[in-house]
Amino acid sequence: MNALSDLIYLDYQATTPCDPRVVAEMMPWFTESFANPHSLDHAAGRAAHDAVEQARAEVAAILGAEAREIVLTSGATEANNIAIKGAVRHLLGRGDARRRVITIATEHKCVLESVRDLAREGCEPVILPVRPDGTLDPAVLAEALSVPTLLVSIMAANNETGVVQDIAALAPIVRKAGALLHSDLAQAVGKVDVDVRAWDLDLASVSGHKLYGPKGVGALFVRRRPRVRLTPLFSGGGQERGLRSGTLPAPLVIGFGAACRIARAEGRAERARVAALRDRLLAALRAGCDGVHVHGAMAEGGRLAGNLNLRFDGVRALDLMAAAPRLCLSTGSACSSAEVTPSYVLTAMGLDGDQAAGGLRLAVGRYTSAADVDRAAAILCQAVARCRAEGSSSP
Repeated sequence: MNALSDLIYLDYQATTPCDPRVVAEMMPWFTESFANPHSLDHAAGRAAHDAVEQARAEVAAILGAEAREIVLTSGATEANNIAIKGAVRHLLGRGDARRRVITIATEHKCVLESVRDLAREGCEPVILPVRPDGTLDPAVLAEALSVPTLLVSIMAANNETGVVQDIAALAPIVRKAGALLHSDLAQAVGKVDVDVRAWDLDLASVSGHKLYGPKGVGALFVRRRPRVRLTPLFSGGGQERGLRSGTLPAPLVIGFGAACRIARAEGRAERARVAALRDRLLAALRAGCDGVHVHGAMAEGGRLAGNLNLRFDGVRALDLMAAAPRLCLSTGSACSSAEVTPSYVLTAMGLDGDQAAGGLRLAVGRYTSAADVDRAAAILCQAVARCRAEGSSSP
């Protein structure tokens, strides 16, 4: 028997399983149609190229972009690095006098570190605070932009709390100041309606494995009109218009495209189902445990449909996870799961160290059932009671 079959997976923001329909579309391109998509001198290569371009169009469609604005990457981390460092380096190379680069305290670490890395190149990194609900105050952004700024990066949906930023309201502030606007859309695509035109984005990053596609593939949206120019991070054969050299992994790209197509067709219905499951889970937890606190707003549109980030009074998240080994949960970003320090996202929202150390991220998704939710709530409430009893009996 598969040892994993007894687990209940509630970590859909860390990664999602590949949809079987996506796997089915990828498989022939590993074995039967394996040609290099850049080998246009023969029919097999052209077939792979055409399939990749169709997938690129699917990625563009879910963003409201043009296919020629999509640069394929290994994932959102690479896309974020290319966007932030590439755009800033291009502007500095042209002699731009601006030095400020702005992001917010709850961003994914690859964004925070990309912005901080630019300090070594003479830039001024500015990390803005967020409100207790995790959102950015437009007035704080406007004040920061009173100093001439090269680029602003604001994540559309947070990877720990699921909090959704109002990009459409923040974009005009950035545009008025003359800065470029980048958004990490890794958690948003497929989970909220995304439109890079309506949001007036210059650059945006996407990841395949967050929306039931394969790991190891993602994309960067690069606006054409007005054109955004980037300095590549590394040299190579000039693939992806010279912005991201290297042979494209055709099977992964094709799977990414399939995942985007499915998300476009089924996303709204899926979000309604997932939100109902999330609400069911929260209601069961509140019925079975006291002292349950949700981090971030619960209003519709204010957080991702499948996300819960919460804590239980008197219980550390790591202790609770150890007491409930059948549940796949996390304390926050999968990239930070090895750390013992409290979540920087939660402390940025005003929680103290003890409160942040209690923070758990639960995320339901496409393959979560009502039975899964009910069992998970029962297991969690039993684990909370056990942790509290053990805590009260400690000397």
